[in-house]
Amino acid sequence: MEPRMNLNANELGAKLGKRFYNVSLAIEQSTLPKTTQDLVMLRASQINGCGFCVDYHTKDATVAGETAVRLHLVAAWRESTVFTEAEQAALALVEEGTRLADAYHGVSDETWAQVREHYDEDQIIALVYLVAMINAANRLGVIVRNKGGSYEPGMFASLAN
Repeated sequence: MEPRMNLNANELGAKLGKRFYNVSLAIEQSTLPKTTQDLVMLRASQINGCGFCVDYHTKDATVAGETAVRLHLVAAWRESTVFTEAEQAALALVEEGTRLADAYHGVSDETWAQVREHYDEDQIIALVYLVAMINAANRLGVIVRNKGGSYEPGMFASLAN
């Protein structure tokens, strides 16, 4: 299957893409640890089956120094020993916030309490927005059939501002 379209090749698509990227940049610049951000984006992308985003976030995490072991275990984080309690809370939040149709009440009170235990208010705001943004990005990628494999770290930097 070939991609259906390049969303950034159109004037409106490029305008919207720039704004989308800048929201993501504000989250990236927050105090939420970059490692946590990478793990959350990778896990949502795995759940949503977005090959482009799995490629993107795996490569960015690798460039940032993430280990192959942790990246390989993100999909089975509950069955591994390589994630901190704070990272586990964030991974639980992204799973419950991504699988809204599967999670009867969305994010559980237990997961929310775990997140509150490990992150301050600014970090939680960044985490909530991150879950929303990565799910939106995954949907864009899946709808237009962007395939994994072509992402190069930093290739979207020109979209800033």
